[in-house]
Amino acid sequence: MSATRTAIKPKLPVRRADAQPLFVWEGTDKRGVTMKGEQPAKNANMVRAELRRQGIMPKVVKVKPKPLFGSSGKRITPGDIAVFSRQLATMMKSGVPIVTSMEIIASGHKNPKMKAMVNSLRADLESGSSVHEALTKHPVQFDELFRNLVKAGESAGVLETVLDTVATYKENIESLKGKIKKALFYPATVVAVAILVSAILLVFVVPQFEKTFASFGADLPAFTLMILAASDFMIAYWWLVLLVTVGAGVLFVMAKNRSPRFAHFLDRMMLKLPVVGQILHNSAIARFARTLAVTFQAGVPLVEALDTVAGATGNVVYEQAVNRIRDDVSVGYQVNLAMKQVNVFPHMVVQMVAIGEEAGALDAMLYKVAEFYEQEVNNAVDALSSLLEPLIMIILGVIVGGMVVGMYLPIFKLAATI
Repeated sequence: MSATRTAIKPKLPVRRADAQPLFVWEGTDKRGVTMKGEQPAKNANMVRAELRRQGIMPKVVKVKPKPLFGSSGKRITPGDIAVFSRQLATMMKSGVPIVTSMEIIASGHKNPKMKAMVNSLRADLESGSSVHEALTKHPVQFDELFRNLVKAGESAGVLETVLDTVATYKENIESLKGKIKKALFYPATVVAVAILVSAILLVFVVPQFEKTFASFGADLPAFTLMILAASDFMIAYWWLVLLVTVGAGVLFVMAKNRSPRFAHFLDRMMLKLPVVGQILHNSAIARFARTLAVTFQAGVPLVEALDTVAGATGNVVYEQAVNRIRDDVSVGYQVNLAMKQVNVFPHMVVQMVAIGEEAGALDAMLYKVAEFYEQEVNNAVDALSSLLEPLIMIILGVIVGGMVVGMYLPIFKLAATI
């Protein structure tokens, strides 16, 4: 009885993987064991020839069919890049050549976009490009910070160490982003649910009460009349409400992306919000400190590092502050003095940077700052979640409960007159 197993794909002559179709094949080896696999190649004959050379008798060789809804797959996320960095750093530290590491990483990915990108990187490396040059062809996935760190690591001959540092950095930043999203997503979701429930009540429930009230022939309380008027408006102009809501959302996103003044105003207002504003402050400081520490430790010149760090803070206010710091440092100011002038960093951060500069350990001190503020964000998010739970229950109770009370007021009034 023959067994079936997936074989390690035989190696074909080196070609650009992103320019070749992917074939799936099935065959039997000399023992009669059925084997399956995938292989990029110029045509099916090349796959058959290589399989025979490996001692495998091909039965089926065909182009891999595309998925029903396209072959592009889901988009490549920053989390995917963090995992890729960690995998590459681990294998290179274990002595696996970088091209082989890329091949192993690509074969383990189910996301076609990620697999195609890693195969493209591998093909560029095989053709003689440096890692930095290969990454430059994918600026969306690998930002300027990532590319600069890799370039510095290649120049110093410590690429695997830099990749390990980048992997840790990416993991910490993605974890921090996740906590911020958690802090903002929860209340936004509850407000959206409250609005949806209110709309359903106004469109489907309140009209049923209105029919009942019409048979009373009595004057209705003002609060009930207000709810009935809102219900009539929603039923008659629901399309207008939906259009205005969607239009406002689209205009808001467009204004934020295209107007630096509006983005600056919005970020400044967000920083002034109670509780949430402090979380955003701490998050921006943590990202500034960790990003600057990583770039400086990798050997990137300080002015160039600050230029890269500005866009990594996640807030326009801090981005402009870091750009001012970069300009001051470029003309000879110390970092701590430049930070003091922009007036957005806490005194403790400025002092720790000053101590780091004096001791010649700026990167180590920045790491400590990052760890402290990341922990502050963690604590604040936990506290915010505990604070929001009762507050959200109150909001839902006022909105939904108020509408229920408004509908039952005429019934109570009628019962009192009987």
